[in-house]
Amino acid sequence: MNLMNVLLFSPPKEGENPLMSFLPLILILVVFYFFMIRPQMKKQKEVRKFRESLSNGDKVITTGGIYGKIIEVREQVVILEVEDKMRLKVDKAALVRDSSDLEKK
Repeated sequence: MNLMNVLLFSPPKEGENPLMSFLPLILILVVFYFFMIRPQMKKQKEVRKFRESLSNGDKVITTGGIYGKIIEVREQVVILEVEDKMRLKVDKAALVRDSSDLEKK
């Protein structure tokens, strides 16, 4: 069994188990799942949980690098207070993380 047979899905030779010809492909799919897909899904779940748990008074950072304090939380947007009592309306998807995590490190 060579790589070309596996990639081209050629029919197995006589006396060869057909499952053995698909085994390398199945192993590649399993490796992709555990090393690429699963960690990405876990990260997305954590980000979604963070955005759902936002509340007034939380300090956050936007994707643009703006540090602010949440004044009001709405359905899709939050109102941030930045320097000199300036208020910004920011989409929840633009919030990256809590800036208090940085202070602890």
